[in-house]
Amino acid sequence: MPHIPTSSTDANTMTTTPRTIQKVFLAQEQSEGAGARVRRSIGTPQLRNFSPFLMLDHFSISPGAGFPDHPHRGQETITYLLSGGVDHEDFAGNKGTIGSGDLQFMTAGRGIVHSEMPVQNKDGSANVGMQLWVDLPQHLKACEPRYRDLRAEEIPTVDLDNEKASIKVISGRSHGVDSVRDLAYTPVWILDVTIRPGGTITQQLPTGWNAFAYTLNGTTTFVSGPKSSQGVAPWHNVVFDLFGDSVTALVEEGASEESRFLLIAGQPLNQKVVQYGPFVMNTQEEVYQAMMDYQSNSNGFERARGWRSEIGQSMVH
Repeated sequence: MPHIPTSSTDANTMTTTPRTIQKVFLAQEQSEGAGARVRRSIGTPQLRNFSPFLMLDHFSISPGAGFPDHPHRGQETITYLLSGGVDHEDFAGNKGTIGSGDLQFMTAGRGIVHSEMPVQNKDGSANVGMQLWVDLPQHLKACEPRYRDLRAEEIPTVDLDNEKASIKVISGRSHGVDSVRDLAYTPVWILDVTIRPGGTITQQLPTGWNAFAYTLNGTTTFVSGPKSSQGVAPWHNVVFDLFGDSVTALVEEGASEESRFLLIAGQPLNQKVVQYGPFVMNTQEEVYQAMMDYQSNSNGFERARGWRSEIGQSMVH
């Protein structure tokens, strides 16, 4: 993985307006799919209508569990593997595997049916990762489906604060370093941040974009002013106010462990969201049409007729 040094003109030399915290809440664990466990934060009563974000799951898939054949229409899904691996296969013949540190960006567009199943790890451990659903602009909801994979070794990393902090630039920009390529139609920044004891980062974000952090490890202190800070434990969603252009986070000098969190921002879409399960449209009529199209194998779901994924047939392989 390439390590790219910080330029001399980073966020610490610029005037920024810190974003305040709007709310912090624990992502409660629940069942999903066939035996999988997820901690869902976005797409719950705690956080809805947070455009362009529809859902955020922190998932754990043990052997014998998974997400067998299911449809999508009208959104993009971004899957980030933290450990283990996940196989995927769809009705168009696309198949492959993403491993630890890899991402898959899937655009459902007018319709896709696919399966996501865990790799069986030799030690029997679960496969852990994040899945984010992002809304598609109305004019792109009927686009052709596509996949774009990003491998761990392709992601640039920025070292900060005398190597007490590092940021993997999955999508977007950090301290003068751009991500490898744009992977989603809807503009989204995804940054994987690690801060060691005594470290601090200030990350600029596009103004007017919705933003949140999801904490994975350790205790992260988010600072929104000289006298305003909040320590956050793992598995919490930290929702930032829309006003401001930066987020500052640190780990206390005497902390026993480093912290890790995802910092994600997206450009809001000025459109209505009508969702029924995996179908995300702009009107109730369009959702009804999506259900009918899926059931009748038409208007984007033609290849679903008689199709069954190989990986979905055997829950463990």
